[in-house]
Amino acid sequence: MNENEHYDIAIVGGGLAGLSVGIQSAKAGYKVILFEKEKYPFHKVCGEYISFESWDFLEELGMPLSEMNLPVIHKVLVSAPGGKFIEHMLPLGGFGISRFKLDSMLSEIAKANGVTVIEQCRVNDIVFENSRFRIATGTRSIQQAQQPSAYTATIAVAAHGKRSNLDVKWNRNFVRKRTDKLNNFIGIKYHIRTHWKDDLIALHNFKDGYCGISKIEDNKSCLCYLTTAKNLELCKNSIKKMEEVILSRNPHLKKIFSESEKLIDPPVTISQISFDKKTQVEDHVLLIGDAAGMITPLCGNGMSMALHGSKIAFDTTNLFLQGQISREQMEQQYKDAWNKCFSNRLQAGRFIQRFFGNPFLSDLLITSLKPFPGIVTRLIRATHGNPF
Repeated sequence: MNENEHYDIAIVGGGLAGLSVGIQSAKAGYKVILFEKEKYPFHKVCGEYISFESWDFLEELGMPLSEMNLPVIHKVLVSAPGGKFIEHMLPLGGFGISRFKLDSMLSEIAKANGVTVIEQCRVNDIVFENSRFRIATGTRSIQQAQQPSAYTATIAVAAHGKRSNLDVKWNRNFVRKRTDKLNNFIGIKYHIRTHWKDDLIALHNFKDGYCGISKIEDNKSCLCYLTTAKNLELCKNSIKKMEEVILSRNPHLKKIFSESEKLIDPPVTISQISFDKKTQVEDHVLLIGDAAGMITPLCGNGMSMALHGSKIAFDTTNLFLQGQISREQMEQQYKDAWNKCFSNRLQAGRFIQRFFGNPFLSDLLITSLKPFPGIVTRLIRATHGNPF
């Protein structure tokens, strides 16, 4: 098998985490290649709310956020399946932007900074041998017709998202686990046109699931929900029927579905989502973004985690490439820094999630918290970080 020229860093997955670590690495002078199985721009199942902890970092990457007139979100509303709700100020706040726009812009920034971006390319394997990685790709696009199907790199970073063929190949623990309340979700996303406040994000619960809605660019709103595969099966695998029979029992959701224009129809979907604990290194490959661990969307902060995780990965790989630490030290420092930053956040998210999706528990929690805004603030802060 012929091999392409050698790269300092190879990145598998061109979402927020992958593109961000690629841009940082290229700006530092490293030779970077990034593989993305889709073609930009494309939609992705995601809540599309970003905490302000990431604003400065994104602008440093080259995103002109200050010029984009994006909706600023300062309040959160959480409802139980029966309609009871609690509304609260977000301590830090955030902003809305679609992944369609954000990932596309970041991909152009990556290319402009010298990252070799290979689109419509699926990576089948990453093999570590003789102190370097061999990255083997599968069916290739026209863009790759004259290029080899294997590449080598000193460092490999996997940012492939929630689940991929690589997770199965590595036989990761969350793939082997039997289905339970943390690892058998499906995700469904629409862009809609509806009457919605710019400064509000809402999280509406229904039986065995929850749905988020918030404004993004161009006066559109993102409506994204997660539920169990069982709910879809009960509705004979009909998303429309599930929305009518299960989600619309929540009066807030019934109003949204009845009064909104769907701009993406059919919706974007994903299955087999897991919130189980994951590893941050597999066979010397650094994992970032959702591949390293997911916070429950109810906490609304996965995009900031992906961005912050990319900075942690860059900081440690940079030290290794400069010869200041060994590969073993790089891997350990990355795992330690990642867990120090996110492990408590993930634990808090998994704890909070267990109360929601259950009509009785979610109703009880909202009723109990309403008189104690200080506790609500602490719960929100437990799932968010500081500017980085």
